Amino acid sequence: MRILIAPDKFRGTATAVEAAAALAQGVTDAGHRAVAVPLADGGEGTLEALGGATHATRVTGPLGAPVDAAWRLSGGEAVVETARASGLLLAGGREANDPWAATSRGTGELVAEAVRRGARRVVVGVGGSACTDGGAGAVEVLRELAPLDGSRGWTVQVACDVGTTFLDAARVFGPQKGATPELVRRLTARLEEVAHDHRERYGVDVRALPGSGAAGGLAGGLAALGASLVPGFDLVAEGVGLRAAVRAADLVVTGEGMLDAQSFEGKVVGGVAALARAAGVPWAAVVGQALVDPPDGRVVDLVATFGRDRALGATPACLRTAGRDLVAAAAGRPG
Repeated sequence: MRILIAPDKFRGTATAVEAAAALAQGVTDAGHRAVAVPLADGGEGTLEALGGATHATRVTGPLGAPVDAAWRLSGGEAVVETARASGLLLAGGREANDPWAATSRGTGELVAEAVRRGARRVVVGVGGSACTDGGAGAVEVLRELAPLDGSRGWTVQVACDVGTTFLDAARVFGPQKGATPELVRRLTARLEEVAHDHRERYGVDVRALPGSGAAGGLAGGLAALGASLVPGFDLVAEGVGLRAAVRAADLVVTGEGMLDAQSFEGKVVGGVAALARAAGVPWAAVVGQALVDPPDGRVVDLVATFGRDRALGATPACLRTAGRDLVAAAAGRPG
């Protein structure tokens, strides 16, 4: 069989590239042809999925200290990941982050550098941020380059992995970034002020735009400057030719660390499943843990199969074994 391997990351333990390689090895061990297409939905891993880094630029980190952020420029197209410049992990995670002070400025500096180096199209993946500044930091850097809609020779597309609107950003994501309930209220009030400022300065009301709350409102801030907000999975899928790869496969295997209801709301697993379903190709997901059971696809829950210690770590050996056993099951043979 020709088997397409198209997973997302297994957060904290395996990148999409690493997961795809391990699953592909399991498929190859089972005697079948594996085609690996690592994916992302606008969050961490978007840069790797779209070709990997070609440059690194020192920019302002999420809490002000400089960071060296990797990004891509090829053929006039740039890819910037917010997580690389303004990411929560760069801030030390939830416990070390300062949600009030965290800034998106570094992401704006990366976009500006891409334009300075000749990028005509800049894709910004906005997942994994530390900030809830409504994009104020990035906007301050980029306002002289506005509008970002192509009319000045460059266009910015924001790859969103959520549909959250601007004023909901603090409520939905603030606790993940270390915000207390009181700080969530203060952050929301500040987002209201920032939205008013965006409307007064740029004539754009970002409050109702789907996805404008991504990265603590960074998506909305970029939209105020003329950037377009697009579903991250769709953008990546188009960039890697996923639709054609699905149609050419006999079986599609995707995966992620945690399968839950959100997996089917603009995320990688749900997007891959939808493409496979439309093409009439069977699909399966290998996941660290499954909290839902989709009716039309096979799910290998690694917690149930290998036990919690190995499964939540999504070790390469675990993924290779899961890939081999899944293919054996799909072919109707014992694993």
